[in-house]
Amino acid sequence: VQLVESGGGLLQAGGSLRLFCAASGRILSINVIGWYRQAPVKQRDLVAAITSGGSTYYANFVKGRFIISRDNAKNTVYLQMNSLKPEDTAIYYCKAGVYSGSYNFPVDYWGQGTQVTVSS
Repeated sequence: VQLVESGGGLLQAGGSLRLFCAASGRILSINVIGWYRQAPVKQRDLVAAITSGGSTYYANFVKGRFIISRDNAKNTVYLQMNSLKPEDTAIYYCKAGVYSGSYNFPVDYWGQGTQVTVSS
């Protein structure tokens, strides 16, 4: 199973970006998918997550600005980021709990990350 993120970039504060995370490989279904971010010398934090049924979670620092969504048929998750701030600058990673048929529980897979840089 592979997760590939894309959509990152450099932009000014107040702008918007849409991140993509596509999963491929031996996938029967995907449980929870989450977006995380990690800034230099900081821990990796959960930004938002979405279940297979569409229930969502947002960290307080992105509530009202970011929207997570998924397309189960395409095994893809999106993160719409609006009103971006310089403190949103980080590498953004997606993590998916994947049922591949090898186990009767989901196994977590991470993408390689995509850089988001917001200038003031």
